[in-house]
Amino acid sequence: MFKKILIANRGEIACRIIRTCRRMGIATVAVYSDADRNSLHVRLADEAVHIGPAPSAQSYLLADRIVEACRKTGAEAVHPGFGFLSERPAFCEALEKAGIVFIGPGVHAINSMGDKIASKLLAQKSGVTTIPGYNGVIEGPDHAVKIAREIGYPVMLKASAGGGGKGMRVVHDDAQCRDGFTRASNEAVAAFGDRRVFAEKFIVDPRHVEIQVLADRHGNVIYLGERECSIQRRHQKVLEEAPSPLLDEKTRKAMGEQAVALAKAVDYVSAGTVEFVTDQQRNFYFLEMNTRLQVEHPVTEMVTGVDLVELMIRVAHGEKLPLKQKDVKLNGWAMEARVYAEDPYRNFLPSTGRLVRCRPPETSDNVRVDTGIDEGSEVSMYYDPMIAKVVTWGETRTQAIDRMQDALDAYYIRGLSHNISFLNAVLSKERFRAGRLSTGFIAEEYPEGFSAADVPQEDPGILVSIAASVHRRFMDRAAQLSGQLPSHERVVGTDFVVIAGQIHHAVSVTPIDGGYAVGHAGRRYEVITDWQMGQPLVRATVNVQPVCVQLDRSGVRYRLSHRGALLDALVVTPRAAEAQRLMLEKVPPDLSKFLLSPMPGLLKRLAVKAGDKIKAGEELAVVEAMKMENSLRATDDVKVARVLVTEGQSLAVDQPILSFE
Repeated sequence: MFKKILIANRGEIACRIIRTCRRMGIATVAVYSDADRNSLHVRLADEAVHIGPAPSAQSYLLADRIVEACRKTGAEAVHPGFGFLSERPAFCEALEKAGIVFIGPGVHAINSMGDKIASKLLAQKSGVTTIPGYNGVIEGPDHAVKIAREIGYPVMLKASAGGGGKGMRVVHDDAQCRDGFTRASNEAVAAFGDRRVFAEKFIVDPRHVEIQVLADRHGNVIYLGERECSIQRRHQKVLEEAPSPLLDEKTRKAMGEQAVALAKAVDYVSAGTVEFVTDQQRNFYFLEMNTRLQVEHPVTEMVTGVDLVELMIRVAHGEKLPLKQKDVKLNGWAMEARVYAEDPYRNFLPSTGRLVRCRPPETSDNVRVDTGIDEGSEVSMYYDPMIAKVVTWGETRTQAIDRMQDALDAYYIRGLSHNISFLNAVLSKERFRAGRLSTGFIAEEYPEGFSAADVPQEDPGILVSIAASVHRRFMDRAAQLSGQLPSHERVVGTDFVVIAGQIHHAVSVTPIDGGYAVGHAGRRYEVITDWQMGQPLVRATVNVQPVCVQLDRSGVRYRLSHRGALLDALVVTPRAAEAQRLMLEKVPPDLSKFLLSPMPGLLKRLAVKAGDKIKAGEELAVVEAMKMENSLRATDDVKVARVLVTEGQSLAVDQPILSFE
């Protein structure tokens, strides 16, 4: 077995690989950029090598730096994780030339599957079902329109060298097709250095289901079930699960056998994933093959009991797979939620900064947290904004969902925005819990974007009763510390008003054994908890139902969150509540005369100049963030007064770009 492995990656996947290597008794080498000097993966590894400045193009994407780090440390093999150099044939060749083992497939397989056009043709020859489309390279916008008309709208335009949702556009008419081709090709160049775009029929109401394959150097190829990855936003996966609630055993077997046939056709070795798009009737079509470990691989591990990273290492060392297809059994259900540093209430804008507080949920056989950051870590603008992957297992799908919601409730993060409330809201949707999924789920369920009003609350009285109980505990403690003379003690009343926005909730709060009884809206809520002041989580039972509520205090106000629902509450006496109604409301400043950058990013293009008269819907500017182009368009007819920035300039969130007359 290898004595030392270098991990050519960062963040949570580097930490996850280190854990398996440590269990196998293999020493590890981390690589890091300037931005990652103090990162968790650097601290966990046995050795660490600096490889360059923060931008990935000057560090993690430089194959020669990785090879030199191997020489310097004596690493015998390299695990690439996912992203960065994981699917670069030139990197594999450089390692091979240096006598270093690449823990992944061979150059032939990467080349064959890395080009979406070539991989589709190869899939067809291998008997794999493919989507109707045009497999040649599209020459320009007009050519794209011609092809789309022949295929029939709607059509998906996709970057040939693409991945991760970049360089993809769904178009429904000629105008969208021309614009979509331009954007897809621009994103493809920025992300992959390859402008080629092809087209295929877009499957209406599709689902994204993928098959995990595993192959050794001795001709053995197996599949380890499927993962459903249909919950996506802008083609980026949000929630994944295994198995799929759509598939039956017959379809699973057919998809698995096609995935194995494709892997054999390219002499595949190591772990890989064959992705399919399916319709609601279980008809499936080949999308692409990812010749690497997938972000969502933990759900497969949870239901099969297989450590994919360990088997990748063993296969790379020349060992045979320790199991046959008949040995693969799917046990229970697993869910994965991607916790990102982004603000779901501001159209999921990336959030950068330091994690001032970070307390993940407790892990167990049923709860797994893969992360590359901890309290005090910084999420920078240079890399993926992922904070962690939370994975839960249950005997049934419902149990896995419930455990995921409990885990997310207990994940306490402060210092930057995150999407936990959104994840919990999606998990609460009746449509999700019923398994009626599609890749359009998020767009259909949240057509106007995500807001607090979109969060379904089974019983709003739970948060109100928790807020009232917490406040009563504060009042009881203040009374005990008041230092008043005997027989002149301060008496805490039982009547309060919980003010949330413009709504006043009248409550009564009386002590009971282990907590408080809260009367609200004609109901009695018995809140039993051992919560102490200063703790960020209130673990309680409300009418015997276990709940975990995140709690913050700002001045005299309380901010509570549970199952994605937020309550910003002021708890006061009835008399103070009447006075509160007379308080003037502070009106926010009018920013309608400005175009503000909705995210930190690069001003890729300015489409207007001072004095231009713009119609509603016309493009004003394009901001690139995380290698994705975001078009900013006028919401009304306006005239540009001033241009406040220049093309190529880095923008902060809410930085003015234009002013209007």
